[in-house]
Amino acid sequence: MENYLLEICCDHLESALAAQAGGADRIELCAALATDGITPSAGLLAAVVKRLSIPVFVLVRPRPGNFVYNERELESMLFDIHECKGIGAAGIVSGALLPDGTIDREATAKLIAAAAPLPFTFHKAFDLTPDPQAALDTLIELGAARVLTSGQVPKAVDAKPLLQQLAARGAGRIMILCGGGVRDHNLADLSTMEGISEFHSSALRPNGSDAVYPTVDEGMVKNMRQILRP
Repeated sequence: MENYLLEICCDHLESALAAQAGGADRIELCAALATDGITPSAGLLAAVVKRLSIPVFVLVRPRPGNFVYNERELESMLFDIHECKGIGAAGIVSGALLPDGTIDREATAKLIAAAAPLPFTFHKAFDLTPDPQAALDTLIELGAARVLTSGQVPKAVDAKPLLQQLAARGAGRIMILCGGGVRDHNLADLSTMEGISEFHSSALRPNGSDAVYPTVDEGMVKNMRQILRP
């Protein structure tokens, strides 16, 4: 049986606790999830690491918007990685692009080196690259552990052929972390893809819930965990 892993993206402590209670194997911690996430505060990371027993990967992204960073922004990202490692992060999620959309090799190499020995996930900036096959090769060369992708479309379920191609190309060299509209109603379908065993979801409560802010739906996480581990 495939050894599936479920990662839940969280931007506050209550979501992180709900994700763990629902059976998540790992979380990706960020702030401002509504803007596709930025680096969380040191205080939030410390609180989450203290209360969770599952690994906490941390998004390092200095601002919303594009993924083209100048030297000052890159310097702040490298500092944030150092701080996250000291607080107890189990992995780093980050990345950088050039203005033409290709991987910024120099910046990403520095980010990966700063993260070491922690595993490095190249985030969904990957889905903006003009040639995903070439981008994957670059990340393999640079030593990234995995890439988070929905197959260059909003919902991963609509890009299964490309995701399969990427998984085959990276087999044994880099993990494909499938994310993008992943929910309990489509996870069974996504889990049939060969070579992809890691799935990423925000698993937020449905619209109209009484939460003050969007929060991870523990029940949905449980459903997804059951689908992946009957």
